[in-house]
Amino acid sequence: MVLSKSAQERLWKLLTYVLLIFLLGVLFFPVFWMISTSLKIPGEVYQIPPRWIPSTPTIENYTRLFGGYVPFPMYLRNSVIACLATSLLATAGATLAAYALSRLRFPGKRPYLLSILATQMFPLVLLLLSLYVIYQELGIYDTLFGLVIAFTTFAVPFSIWMMKGFFDSVPVEIEEAALIDGCTRMQALRMVVLPSVVPGLLAVGLFSFLEAWNNLLYPLTLATSNEVRTIPPGLLLSFLGQFKQDWGGMMAASVVVTIPTTIIFIFLQRYLVQGLTAGAVKG
Repeated sequence: MVLSKSAQERLWKLLTYVLLIFLLGVLFFPVFWMISTSLKIPGEVYQIPPRWIPSTPTIENYTRLFGGYVPFPMYLRNSVIACLATSLLATAGATLAAYALSRLRFPGKRPYLLSILATQMFPLVLLLLSLYVIYQELGIYDTLFGLVIAFTTFAVPFSIWMMKGFFDSVPVEIEEAALIDGCTRMQALRMVVLPSVVPGLLAVGLFSFLEAWNNLLYPLTLATSNEVRTIPPGLLLSFLGQFKQDWGGMMAASVVVTIPTTIIFIFLQRYLVQGLTAGAVKG
């Protein structure tokens, strides 16, 4: 039986939709399981065969988060403060550095750009021992300030590359016109160039925020007290251990932590994608 061309197109479209739905289900299954586990009582969490939907949904795991069972509000506060500070510092530093690399000419510019990118090739774990010793000597170990510095140093190099791609896309002529009209270089940057690269600023800010929000190794190594710990190490040490596995509480905390970052990403994802693309094709 030979199908007509239109029938073949409908068949391929149907198969494409089926494949996409299957892949979507695979991708979102961990999210579904996280939400389902957060609503289960302890006995159902370890039930075999597993129960996909809780028989008696409960919000006890959520109420315990804010009832003093674990210092979750403190972890959340530390993460928000550290991530916002990191986002602001990384955006400001990357903007100034990228502008200089985009507009100024100096010997060794190309190798310097490549060396900035090369820093992203080293895994975080290689830097931890050196940072630990340096932080101990400087007296900033186990402080939010130290965490912000660590997060910022890791976010800045890639942010510079993203911002440079945006600056390269802005015509130099409009900046030169502002200089002729009497603006200084910083005034031209602030009043002419920056309004043209707002998507880049948002992309760098979002990238820096998410990098700090999801970072586990730095706060796990450079912070030891609950007053400084952020969410990733806080949840790991509070819910999981050698003699304790509170998966219901862990999943409830994961849901609470995921909601704000998901909302932020939904509204700003196009800027992040645009920033990554600009950084890839410019330069």
